[in-house]
Amino acid sequence: MPVTGVTTDLDTRTLTIEASFAAPVQRVWDLYADPRQLERVWGPPTFPATFVEHSLEVGSRSSYYMTGPDGEKFGGWWRITVVDEPHSFAFDDGFADADLNDAPDMPVSHNVYRFEADGDGGTRAHYVGVYDTAEDLQKVLEMGMAEGATESINQIDAFLAG
Repeated sequence: MPVTGVTTDLDTRTLTIEASFAAPVQRVWDLYADPRQLERVWGPPTFPATFVEHSLEVGSRSSYYMTGPDGEKFGGWWRITVVDEPHSFAFDDGFADADLNDAPDMPVSHNVYRFEADGDGGTRAHYVGVYDTAEDLQKVLEMGMAEGATESINQIDAFLAG
């Protein structure tokens, strides 16, 4: 499995995931840049994503929803804040209502995704999300965020190999 470590720290309000992929950095970057590829791995296998809009450009807003096994939809959004292709990007990530508008009463995370060559033609990825409060981090952890993100990331190698 690609995920090699998951760390949560309530003191620093962070959720950190480390992963290794059997694909070069540019190929991993391309997956995150292309909404049709990204929706194949964003969200756990039982909650596939559909990106309505997506662009890895500073200032852009991505919106998506994940569809659960019973057909219920859960919305989310990104606001891209930094792009350093193909090495990293940063974005704010939040929840959305049924119309994909920001859900102001839900936590927002501030994320940095970094990709670096591992020397064997693969990629080491570092995913770090920082929440505004320890309570916000605790809330998403109770919702299964760490497990869901791990399931999502663990789909990437198989997708890239296909």
